[in-house]
Amino acid sequence: MNEIERRIQSIGIVPVIKLSEPTRDAIPLAKALIAGGVPVAEVTFRAAGAAKAIELMRDNCPEMLVGAGTVLTTEQIDEAVAAGAQFIVTPGMDAALVDHCRARGVAVFPGCTTPTDYHTAYKLGLEVLKFFPAEQSGGIAKLKAMAAPFPMFKIMPTGGIGLHNLADYAAQPMIVACGGSYMVTAELIENGRWDEITALCIRSVETVKEARGR
Repeated sequence: MNEIERRIQSIGIVPVIKLSEPTRDAIPLAKALIAGGVPVAEVTFRAAGAAKAIELMRDNCPEMLVGAGTVLTTEQIDEAVAAGAQFIVTPGMDAALVDHCRARGVAVFPGCTTPTDYHTAYKLGLEVLKFFPAEQSGGIAKLKAMAAPFPMFKIMPTGGIGLHNLADYAAQPMIVACGGSYMVTAELIENGRWDEITALCIRSVETVKEARGR
């Protein structure tokens, strides 16, 4: 794994964030995540202010590892990299986007849920994949089945993961980190409930540590 992947693995949690008001919320949110022991964010391009949020987090909280999620085009990759994104997450497997990320020198984690996706990732020489949507695609049972023919991959499952099942996912040997939005919901962010976000992050980190020690 590269340095970005190792840092993500050491944290164990990747908050998946959608910000509608980045100028207002990006910096206090980043500080809340850092205080909770989760200095990483996947800022999704489902919101128009994603690039601005990435820029604000990187400029004001340099200890944060900040990436762009829900990236669908090479133009979005360029926009994210220009804003300071350190990794790119795509919802599906697109070899052209993987190649473009490599050309730009940025880590990329494509969404993969099928044997064909995994095989494409293998041919591209990838090591860490996003598994999305995790629960809807078969969850842990599917991950275990996929790990049999493809034991070389580390996985970041995202989709349907919360405190109710975080430990079960984190305990699996192929899991590098779990993505989730339960600690950064729109309601928490829009109401500035930063202390609650920090508390959820602390609880999540503790859960991952306990699960990995099983």
